[in-house]
Amino acid sequence: MLAVIVNVAAILIGSSVGLLCKKGIPQKYTDAILTGIGLCTVYMGISGALQGQNTLVLILAMVLGAITGTAIDIDGKIERLSGTISAKFGGNNGKTSFTEGFVTACLMFCVGSMTIVGSFNAGLNSDYEMLFTKSLLDFISSIVLAASLGYGVLASSVFVLVFQGALVLLAGVLQPLLNAAAIAEIICAGSVVMIALGLNIMGITKIKTANYLPAILYAPLFTALFTWL
Repeated sequence: MLAVIVNVAAILIGSSVGLLCKKGIPQKYTDAILTGIGLCTVYMGISGALQGQNTLVLILAMVLGAITGTAIDIDGKIERLSGTISAKFGGNNGKTSFTEGFVTACLMFCVGSMTIVGSFNAGLNSDYEMLFTKSLLDFISSIVLAASLGYGVLASSVFVLVFQGALVLLAGVLQPLLNAAAIAEIICAGSVVMIALGLNIMGITKIKTANYLPAILYAPLFTALFTWL
């Protein structure tokens, strides 16, 4: 778990630096940066979505993910958390919501082969090199994201701790399930959500992206099912 703790610490420190920088950035520059972040998010989403190999897996994962997310109202719960944090700390994300910052950061920090393979290396072989490298990248990314998207990026550190911690602790059990094909479909599903996030950040759409997060969990399950069939 050492590498996971280092990764979470990197995000916490980077996000804190970004939030401090945010206070000194004039609104016109913040708006320009947000548009740039939105465009980059769409680009990363398109690039990641192309890694998927089975469109049917994506469709089923997104549909069931949307049903699950809407049923338990993930987006609403995160927004209520946003209200609590804003009331306590006076946070204000301007054009973006707490949810967009949180979901964007969670996807960028957790949806990728480096996260999964690095966590397995740490859990099975005590090899922390990949996660340490990821920590440095996340530190830099969290500064930029927090300066643009606010407190949601800081809160994503909790999700990173739970998600990567579970991968490390359950590496022996999950490794056979999360093969190359499953990882590709996880990245694909997460990247499709990232496209929606990018459009939201630019103010083009108002999609409740958090409600689609369960699709990431369904993607490897359907991949395993179709492989078995």
